[in-house]
Amino acid sequence: MKRVLLPPPGRGPVIVPSVLSADLLDMGRSVDSVLKAGSRWIQVDVMDGRFVPNISFGPALVKALASRYKNLAVDAHLMVERPQDCVPAFLSAGAGLITVHAEAKADVRAVLKSIRRGGASAGLALNPGTPVSRAAKYAGLFDLLLVMTVNPGFGGQSFLEGSEARIGGARRLIAGARRPSWLQVDGGIGPQTAPLAARAGADSLVAGSAVFGAGKPGISYTKLLKAVKEARWQ
Repeated sequence: MKRVLLPPPGRGPVIVPSVLSADLLDMGRSVDSVLKAGSRWIQVDVMDGRFVPNISFGPALVKALASRYKNLAVDAHLMVERPQDCVPAFLSAGAGLITVHAEAKADVRAVLKSIRRGGASAGLALNPGTPVSRAAKYAGLFDLLLVMTVNPGFGGQSFLEGSEARIGGARRLIAGARRPSWLQVDGGIGPQTAPLAARAGADSLVAGSAVFGAGKPGISYTKLLKAVKEARWQ
């Protein structure tokens, strides 16, 4: 399965629509709408009912998206207890980015290396209660650092107060690392919070309900991207 990799970091800000909040009975039309508006990066939230209480998507959806949309980077965010058991399936499905959590029951270093060996970009995610400094020992092994601004497991949550400081800390960590990386923020991103995250240093913002919850995903995507770009210049 051919995969589309992420563009080099530094081309942000980028809005990454999360299909967790899309209409599951009309997902193709929803994705078509945001791609028409300019999106080239989609996130699939993968939940196993153990690492988080919810259960969501698997490799089949990643494969469907990667097969249908030839210029789309499909981002698999693995909110799973044992990512080492399922990374091969998501590589085979065509994921361009696979993100795993620092809190998973895994040799995270080995998992990040396996993602890269499989031909995809590797992401490292940090839950709100995990110090940003924990990512330092994995510097050079990830292409994207994801700072969660909600406790993972469900869409539609509110951006946690004080998250800007953690985003800023992550930006400083990336600046001092050996390898350029995207800084992604996920959780409660909308018209009011996206500018806060962007000003704090995020260059990739995951948005679910803010894009897919308003009925016109393409228009919502465009408005959110405009708000973020304006914020970066303030």
